[in-house]
This record gives sequence, C-alpha cells and structure tokens, in this order.
Amino acid sequence: MTPASRLSLPRLLAGLLLVLLLGVPALALPGRAEASLLHLEGPVPEDLGVHGGSLSPCWAPAHCARADWPIADPEAALSALVPILETTEGVRILERDGRYLHATATSRLFGFVDDLELYAQPAAGVLQARSSSRLGDSDLGVNGRRLAALRQELSGS
Repeated sequence: MTPASRLSLPRLLAGLLLVLLLGVPALALPGRAEASLLHLEGPVPEDLGVHGGSLSPCWAPAHCARADWPIADPEAALSALVPILETTEGVRILERDGRYLHATATSRLFGFVDDLELYAQPAAGVLQARSSSRLGDSDLGVNGRRLAALRQELSGS
C-alpha cells in the first residue's frame, strides 16, 4: 500500500462527514435517504404492520431482528412496554392500534432511524417483536440489543 492510498480513506471519510454536515442537496434526491445535519431517516418500509396475522420476517438479518416471546398475557405485556418506550430517549410511538404498536428509534450521533413493531397474539400467548434499520447493510447488532433490552424489561416487571 502506498502512502497516497493510505490517506485516501481518511480523506474520503472526512469528505463524507463534511457533506453530511453541510447538507448538500445532492443527498436529498428522490428515492434516496434524506439527510440533514446528521439525520439519516430513509424511506418508511413497505412491509410494516401485520400481514396474515404476523409481523413481517427479517429479510436481511444484518440490519433486522425479530422475536416471538411466549407470554401468558401478551396484551398486558404490550401495555407494560408503552411507558418504557415513551420515556426512552430517541423513541417515538407513531401508532398504537389495539394489539399493534409501531415506533421509531433514532440514533443520537447520525440520526439513523429504525422501525420497532410489537404485536400481541393473545390466542397464541405470544408477543411478536421486530426492529429493523431503514438504511445500511449492517446495524452492528443494535436491533437485536434493542429487542433483548425490551425482553429484559418484561422479565423484570
């Protein structure tokens, strides 16, 4: 590796950060993620919601996590998670319709937006949970850790 090629990656990263900070309009082209001062939201996924009595599977496990938690009273568990989500920094509940909840979780540094869904199935004794990143090839385990933390909250209550 030559000295010039070693400098290219830091220069590339510095240039990308500068572009993000300045909010260059080229990043807001139709169909691309909108970026404005470290807020990378991305488009709302089309597979949100309950389909055929279930949350969507994770098509790309590198940036999505899904779990089915066996719970005696899934509706009560969902209700117990609402105040926790409401007080969690960066989390905003967008929809709460009976046994279904959709929230977004925004990361502090870059403003990446993840979609969090919970769906209570009382007849099956299951609370389904799904957390998926809107952008990127990998979430570095963030969505899996988010679901594990929520599960831990249920175990502690």
